[in-house]
Amino acid sequence: MSKNSLHILVIADTLDTEKSSGAKGRMALIQGFVDQGYALKILHYSRKDVFINGATVVSIPENKSNWSYIKAKAQIIFQRITGRNINHWVESRKGFSYTHDYDVKSIKAAIQKESPEKYDYAIALSYASSFRAHKALLQLRQWHHKFLPYIHDPFPMHSYPRPYDWVEPGHQKKRDFFIQLYKVAPAIIYPSKMLGDWMESYYPTGKNKAVTIPHLMVKSLKDTGVYPSYFDISKFNILHAGSLMSARNPLHLIHAFVAFLKEHPEAKEDARLVMVTDDSIFHPEMKTKARYHTQLLLSPDKEPFELTYNMQQKAAVNVVLEAKGPLSPFLPGKVPHCVAANKPILLLGPYYSETRRILGKEYSYWSEIDDTDAIQEALTSLYKDWKNRQGKTALEVPGINSYFSSVVLKDAFVQIASKSL
Repeated sequence: MSKNSLHILVIADTLDTEKSSGAKGRMALIQGFVDQGYALKILHYSRKDVFINGATVVSIPENKSNWSYIKAKAQIIFQRITGRNINHWVESRKGFSYTHDYDVKSIKAAIQKESPEKYDYAIALSYASSFRAHKALLQLRQWHHKFLPYIHDPFPMHSYPRPYDWVEPGHQKKRDFFIQLYKVAPAIIYPSKMLGDWMESYYPTGKNKAVTIPHLMVKSLKDTGVYPSYFDISKFNILHAGSLMSARNPLHLIHAFVAFLKEHPEAKEDARLVMVTDDSIFHPEMKTKARYHTQLLLSPDKEPFELTYNMQQKAAVNVVLEAKGPLSPFLPGKVPHCVAANKPILLLGPYYSETRRILGKEYSYWSEIDDTDAIQEALTSLYKDWKNRQGKTALEVPGINSYFSSVVLKDAFVQIASKSL
């Protein structure tokens, strides 16, 4: 396969990186395509202009000349007048909101202006639980033999592993949509091997169709040297950056850090546990702990991506905190940023975890999220290593940089081609 042989149509729900953290991951994937020399045309429904060097980028306009648009606007007016949100009722009946329907129609109209013969593949990219681009392509039979859905999370919500157990309104219709998608797509792209295995257990027609393309590092991302005032780059900074959902309990990490300081009082001058996140159910206790332990630093709110990335590059340890559960098939979007930092990762999560699979079963700095003793032991080892090497520690996982680089796309498309025959 020559470097310039692929012509790819990318259809994205959004590429607005300010709106969605998922959009950052999709942009990294697109940049990987560009780096490999693939010819790209990108249709995106971001409702704003997006520019990508090396690709043709087209913003999809809203298609307002359909009944779904009229119904969606009527629903908004009804809610303003009555104060009643009937979206739960709408989705229970038909699986998707009226807004979702007219967005799909808008995306579909843009795709219909393209000719399948001009492209080797059509890749659908989404964020959160949208999958609008996927549904638009599914409705266009002439594209099915070139349709590559990128599945970043389980869908619908009831297919998430525990502790997530939420069942969405209209979940069976949502499932029917994915059953059909898995049936027609010749190959299915996942950012995680474990996610592919997990989803195949829900959708057997996806067997032998999985291709793993992890979240990619972006070569253009650099540490700009700007940090929040509370972040001292000379310290032994243990950094957690990311939202704290109810299943991602950071308190065991904090308790372990406090115990580590008690056992090693000499570390009080150097060590800092920096929690960069927006407000959560854990913050009342976290703030109490921070009042008594000045080495625990809480960001005033979620920081801009640039500052967060800069801190990750200068942290002594980057923490990946996963939900408490039997397994975590997800690859957190921040993992390639942590890999780019080339500093040890403290992985707190299940025994069966995609991140642990990548780091390797023999990787030292892993613990269950609630094993305070094991976390304290890891912090002690990490601190001693940092002191002995005068801060010059490294991740030291063979081949991990290549795993997150765009070179993996070559093998991925060889796999895709074999499944498309």
